[in-house]
Amino acid sequence: MMTICKYTPDKAALWDEFVGRSRQGTFLFERAYMDYHQDRFADHSLMVYRKARLFALLPANATDGVLWSHQGLTYGGLLTGPEATVEDVCDAFRSINAYLRQVGITRVVYKAMPWIYHRLPAEEDLYALTNVCGAQLMARHISSTLIANHRLRFIESRRGGIRKALRQGVLVRESDDLEAFWNILDNNLEHKYGARPVHSLAELQLLKKRFPAQIRLFMAYRGSEALGGTLIYETPQVVHTQYISASPEGKACGALDLLFDELLNKVYLQTPFFDFGKSSNGDGHDLNEALIFQKEGFGGRGVCYDWYSYLL
Repeated sequence: MMTICKYTPDKAALWDEFVGRSRQGTFLFERAYMDYHQDRFADHSLMVYRKARLFALLPANATDGVLWSHQGLTYGGLLTGPEATVEDVCDAFRSINAYLRQVGITRVVYKAMPWIYHRLPAEEDLYALTNVCGAQLMARHISSTLIANHRLRFIESRRGGIRKALRQGVLVRESDDLEAFWNILDNNLEHKYGARPVHSLAELQLLKKRFPAQIRLFMAYRGSEALGGTLIYETPQVVHTQYISASPEGKACGALDLLFDELLNKVYLQTPFFDFGKSSNGDGHDLNEALIFQKEGFGGRGVCYDWYSYLL
């Protein structure tokens, strides 16, 4: 059996160091990112030790007897080093489950990390979920991803949008104007779905300040008018579009088509994976067909974001 300890803030440096050398770690698991919304989620992250050495991390929060990995993140899951084997990971889950029973957790929701984020193959957790935990697939979301060495051609409607944007003098550049982008995003979500962005403007500004190299904003402009943009999360394997939005004027003149032509064919041409993010809502059954049509029009093809659940 391995030893399981609940994360405490005095272990932040050790935690972040392990994230950096794990097979699956991204900046979303660093404490400076995870802790920005600690007022909304009761952290119950776990540190797994084997023979007094840190073996694995499980970013997590707990609510009403349920452990989530992680409710406030796009993906979660067990972080392990290159040396971890299937037997090791199965042992880790047995130990984690024993600990969780002791502290009164009755159910686990596990948001598995899509394989595109793995720097080495790392799906031992999926095997352990089924064969140790008896987990069942709870939700499956669909994302759209491009691979650097096998890009598909843009469909004609996307190419037509690029031509229209160029005729109207639209230019694409990196920007620090998060407020302009957030206002476009907020207005768009409120008008179409009666919703608000997951992150407030203040939260995005805080995260951008903490991770200036990993969080980047690219915007399309016509003169001084902001037409739309995308907020990018850069990780070792994947460039992920955290948000995409355009104003009515931006949609009319093909601003996003030109924006993604610039990003895909210049800025991130050599990046292993470019992930447009999920186009499904709720438990994944609600597919936003217009949104995924746009992403597939740039050559994106399906990668699943899966959630598993099991009882203890």
